[in-house]
Amino acid sequence: MSTPQPPAPGAPRDAQYSLTIDTPARGPAQADVGTDSDGIGPTGRQTREVPEPRPLDRHGPAIVVAVCNQKGGVGKTTSTINLGAALAEYGRRVLLVDLDPQGALSAGLGVAHHELELTVHNLLVPPQVSVDEVLMSTRVDGLDLLPSNIDLSAAEIQLVNEVGREHTLGRALHPVLDRYDYVLIDCQPSLGLLTVNALACADTVIIPMECEYFSLRGLALLTDTIDKVRDRLNPRLSLGGILMTMFDARTLHSREVMARVVEVFGERVYDTVISRTVRFPETSVAGEPITSWAPKSGGAKAYRALAREVLHRTGRSG
Repeated sequence: MSTPQPPAPGAPRDAQYSLTIDTPARGPAQADVGTDSDGIGPTGRQTREVPEPRPLDRHGPAIVVAVCNQKGGVGKTTSTINLGAALAEYGRRVLLVDLDPQGALSAGLGVAHHELELTVHNLLVPPQVSVDEVLMSTRVDGLDLLPSNIDLSAAEIQLVNEVGREHTLGRALHPVLDRYDYVLIDCQPSLGLLTVNALACADTVIIPMECEYFSLRGLALLTDTIDKVRDRLNPRLSLGGILMTMFDARTLHSREVMARVVEVFGERVYDTVISRTVRFPETSVAGEPITSWAPKSGGAKAYRALAREVLHRTGRSG
């Protein structure tokens, strides 16, 4: 595995992360990896005990989390749904925002999004409606949704000439922030204006990343975008963590990619790792989170562990 090199003086910001891995020699796949007797998890670090969160006696103001990756198919929407559901299980009030014109988040919660008259699109472009007119409850107690559909694809063009266009989503969400503990924004797989809107109103960013080489290549570009938004639009924005998804401990490649990310980003990589499982496609068809569809499954346990980490890192454990 190659060693990360510090950026040269005067190098562009995206040069600070040397995210390449050497091609491993062909060989037998390594055995499955879990947590061994010394408490070492798949990330190769000593796993930290995160206590069960305590109940809250009041809610809000919300911490806004952008779940973002410009590469598609990395488990971004799945993670948004299941992290939100796990946080709701712990008594937190959560709002999910579908900011992808494909509407996968809405569909994953059983919403017939193509039939909706009012969506996130109507919050962003004139004539704008109030957020309460778009807000929907879900099958999960404490989990609400601002749905989306293909109408949102026109928003980037319609917003181009608007003053303060990067803050349009933030203005739309502001009236309801006091009702929730977390707002999770499922961004589209691009770094366009909609994603910039999410980053401009977010307190923190979670990056789901598939344990695969091409996901690794795009990580430096995404972290550079986060830095630019912090400098120019949103000084409070921080990288909350990198979530490794679709991990297959049987393959050397997954382990190489994970080791490389942990080497470069260290403590910013979540201890929780989401493994590949057939349960996640099943939950998409069922239109509900894995925490309720298969509550005792490994996937459900993993997202509950992630929720505890998020609560701990954001100071909302109670």
